[in-house]
Amino acid sequence: MAKKQKEPQSENLKEDIPETDEQQAQTTESEETKSPTVDELIAAEKDKYIRLLAEYDNFRKRSQRERESLYQQVKGDTVLKLLPVYDNLQRALSLTCSDEAFYKGIEMTMAQLMSILEELGVKPIDALGKTFDANLHNAVMHVEDDEHTKGEIVEEFQKGFTIGDRVIRHSMVKVAN
Repeated sequence: MAKKQKEPQSENLKEDIPETDEQQAQTTESEETKSPTVDELIAAEKDKYIRLLAEYDNFRKRSQRERESLYQQVKGDTVLKLLPVYDNLQRALSLTCSDEAFYKGIEMTMAQLMSILEELGVKPIDALGKTFDANLHNAVMHVEDDEHTKGEIVEEFQKGFTIGDRVIRHSMVKVAN
């Protein structure tokens, strides 16, 4: 029976001995190096995939906006280069002409140009009789006139045009003071 009593004492001795630093380090390393579970890996990859999809969608939308903006800018620049043709046709129409066929040809050319400008979304700015707006009009002259209200546009020297909200060319006008 003495042997039985000694065995429990040796077990108690092992429990009372504190772990060394190396043993503690090994147990913490094994806890840290636990491999992630399959569900955690799938969740991480799914998160990466969702972020990549969102980034691609943002890129696609940004590229579309840039293309539309560039198209509007190029369209505006092209129309601006055509406006001197409009001005010359307008001057030709304001003159009297003895040749009716020649005058009719100028009218038809002007109608065709206006049709093309309308298709492109270009609209003329109404100026005559309107109140001066610095966003739409360019005042090149002022006149003292009691017949008109202050800030009213009395004469239009050059027609202005817009595409949507963008002003392509401001109207050159004379304003009453």
